[in-house]
Amino acid sequence: MFYDELKKYDWDGTTRAILAKTPRDVEIALSKEHLDVDDFMALISPAGAAYLEPMARLSHRHTLERFGKTISMYIPLYVSNACTNHCVYCGFNHDNPMKRLTLTMEQVKAECEAIRRLGPFENLLIVSGEFPTLNGVDYLEKVLHTARPYFNNLTIEVMPMKSRDYYRLTQSGLNGVVCFQETYHEARYKDYHPRGMKSIFEWRVNGFDRMGQAGVHKIGMGVLIGLEDWRTDVTMMARHLRYLRRNYWKTRYSINFPRMCPAEGGYQPKVVMTDRELAQLTFAFRLFDHDVDISYSTREEPKFRANMMKLGVTSMSAGSRTEPGGYAVAPDSLEQFEVSDARTPLQVAQEIRDLGYEAVWKDWDKVFD
Repeated sequence: MFYDELKKYDWDGTTRAILAKTPRDVEIALSKEHLDVDDFMALISPAGAAYLEPMARLSHRHTLERFGKTISMYIPLYVSNACTNHCVYCGFNHDNPMKRLTLTMEQVKAECEAIRRLGPFENLLIVSGEFPTLNGVDYLEKVLHTARPYFNNLTIEVMPMKSRDYYRLTQSGLNGVVCFQETYHEARYKDYHPRGMKSIFEWRVNGFDRMGQAGVHKIGMGVLIGLEDWRTDVTMMARHLRYLRRNYWKTRYSINFPRMCPAEGGYQPKVVMTDRELAQLTFAFRLFDHDVDISYSTREEPKFRANMMKLGVTSMSAGSRTEPGGYAVAPDSLEQFEVSDARTPLQVAQEIRDLGYEAVWKDWDKVFD
């Protein structure tokens, strides 16, 4: 399990190693076709910030080689904001005085129909708070069965599960699982997640192994930018990705770098990442792993998303609502976070075409396996 692997790496030692990288280290990394984690550290280091242009050119080249001129489109469906966790940065924090809603299957159906009217989406991301007695495996299985007639590709972003539960959901139409580790800093992790199942660091970080053991087709990873030093956190994620590819090589992988947005709890980020730093990180990950799907959500501004579309990003959400029932049911409930790109899916797709790329609404089907 990756938790045992992670214990081999010292957080502070990794931070020092990144900060010690020199321009020469960056140039050596840029000269390689295949990078190791040490090279990745050089590219995301402060020294690497002076090499954005050559990094962008290489990132563009590798992205074209693997993905062509395409951007995969997806949309989230929030089915429940009920949560037993007390994450200090999240709008769904159990202690926040907000209306809680878990959609019925009739409401899920209405949401699916409303989403289909927004655009020809086939990639649906089903999102839920972590409340096992309300939105656990039985509930999610019903959601998958309800959504399947409307969408060909179903992904969940929910509580970590046992391997047998992931496998059970794959038999009910599940294609992928997204899980954000939030931070790999184990000592500080408890401060951000003081109570609830999410407070158990080892259970969460080993969840990716359980997904791989269950044969999940695609696994999505991410850290929340704003909690701890972003360079050290993403280096730990790079190590994690390399470990997963080695052990679950049949699985596809995606990564996301959500920058913290205002939430109902009013938590302010400890670390602020600039657009240039996010671009540097995106380029570095593309050079580190040519095949990984790099996703930008509607957290990011439209102009920045458009600029990054040709330089490494391969999937985007559009038309996102981050509260349960946001597309059709329209309840009086609060969003998990605020979106920065409020354009319609068709407007985003038109911009993609204007930039010479193709919006791909469906890119995989189990029938082809």
